[in-house]
Amino acid sequence: MLLDLLAPARRAALLIGLWLAGCAAPPTEPAPPAQDLEPRFAALRAGQGGRLYRIEAADSAVRIYVFRAGRAARLGHNHVLAAPRFEAWLLWPDTLAEARFELRLRLADLQLDDPALRAATGGGFAGPLSAEAVAATRANMLGERGLDAARHPELGLRLLALAGEPPKLAARIEIALAGRRHALSLPLTLSEQDGSLRIDGAFVLRHSDLGLQPFSVAGGLLAVQDELVIEFSLLARPL
Repeated sequence: MLLDLLAPARRAALLIGLWLAGCAAPPTEPAPPAQDLEPRFAALRAGQGGRLYRIEAADSAVRIYVFRAGRAARLGHNHVLAAPRFEAWLLWPDTLAEARFELRLRLADLQLDDPALRAATGGGFAGPLSAEAVAATRANMLGERGLDAARHPELGLRLLALAGEPPKLAARIEIALAGRRHALSLPLTLSEQDGSLRIDGAFVLRHSDLGLQPFSVAGGLLAVQDELVIEFSLLARPL
């Protein structure tokens, strides 16, 4: 096989280069600092009322699944990412349409290919990766040709509109990543747990939705699929 003919270091570099390595030219200026969410949501509650919730990252789960592609896909790897730390707030007023939600996480806080999480995911994600491969993949993911975390260190998500009736809701959200924004719709399931709220959902996000070009080599011999799967289960505790 092609990769078997390469030197080990070069072969490893090729395999780990499959996470968002190719994209449009990066913006030339860093993004301005984002406003703190807590005082902004406190001001929103003071202005329009409703119940204010803080999303507890330690009791929540956010998972991102990245898929290998190409004729030699078996020589690459799928990847699973987790977000153990983030900030998120929910304002739940009397009128559903006035609900507000925002989430912000630092890309540097993303956890990549944790062995236990890969094993729990199973299937094409189950095999462990070496620490060296994970570190190099992470550097590639956050670098200039990937998410360009030096200029755009955060991923942001905010609620644009909410419809339906609990426990089943239809949400319109906007994702801000790598200096670009994309809006999409997704279903949510809302449940109450001892005064707290559990929000569950999943959606598909494409690299191309954000102007990113999935990486491929040798005419598509090895590549990353355009589609990512994002799953989440968020616990919101009232203040």
